[in-house]
Amino acid sequence: MFIFLIGGIVIAVTHRKQFNVATLESWLAGAGVMAPLLFIGIYVLSTVLCLPGSVLTIAGGVLFGLVWGTFYNLTGATIGATTAFLIARYLASDLVSHKTGGWLRQLIDGVEAEGWRFVAFVRLVPLFPFNLLNYALGLTRIRLFHYIVTSYICMLPGAIAYTYLGYAGRNVVGGGEGMVQKALLGLGLLALVAFLPRFVKHLRNKAVRMLSAAGLKQRLDKGEDILVIDVRSTEEYMGDLGHIVGSRNIPIEDLLRRLGELKAYQQHPMVIVCRTNRRSMKAVQMLTKAGFSDVAVLRGGMVQWNRSGLPVD
Repeated sequence: MFIFLIGGIVIAVTHRKQFNVATLESWLAGAGVMAPLLFIGIYVLSTVLCLPGSVLTIAGGVLFGLVWGTFYNLTGATIGATTAFLIARYLASDLVSHKTGGWLRQLIDGVEAEGWRFVAFVRLVPLFPFNLLNYALGLTRIRLFHYIVTSYICMLPGAIAYTYLGYAGRNVVGGGEGMVQKALLGLGLLALVAFLPRFVKHLRNKAVRMLSAAGLKQRLDKGEDILVIDVRSTEEYMGDLGHIVGSRNIPIEDLLRRLGELKAYQQHPMVIVCRTNRRSMKAVQMLTKAGFSDVAVLRGGMVQWNRSGLPVD
């Protein structure tokens, strides 16, 4: 499938000059009532093969008008983006998770920590290439549902703008496209100003080590003396997800107050666990400020631990 994908992208990019509004119009001329479905299918395939989406979006406005054109464009773009995302996730995500390190690992962890907010940011900022982003985001562990919903909503402004260009008439496309790009770029820069400090904050947490569920289980099985602290509430700790055998439950609300119990572990390996990652990252910040030097986070928390089929108490 990887070879087929690369071959398709090479062919599509080589012939991209032949991919224009007139060509699409001729393809759909005899499709009748099936034209919208055919158009969406072309949009999906084009997105997977990295063809320019702006051509398709303008064509949607020319062929179907502003309202229906926007709907078909947005639907095709979202399905295509999701397809590329899933291809990357199932073809390469395991390889990336096992082989990457350094700045790339930190970047991926930062993206995963932001979740849907990062997806919203890159969809609103036209500085990032749409087709490549679909594959790149598939390498992270962002939830598929969040990816789809956020992409659909945050691609709407650009979809309306480019669809309107096509709807307003081909004669204005040449001068209008540049104006739309500048307007979207301005909106994107505003989003960048609002989002960048938060993202940089996560990237600065590069000292926080992320440990996989399998990695922690392997180290525990080897008999390594690791203190596992579960920062969920007592009810969650005893709840449906269970807890790691031998872990200590200190709810994050009580962590600062109970630091005295952990003084003997300031130079001791510690792994912080919660339901996913959010509270764990906050707990690591607290412990690091308090002088604890060897603290890691269980990536994905108890959710990932259970998905991996590992034992719970």
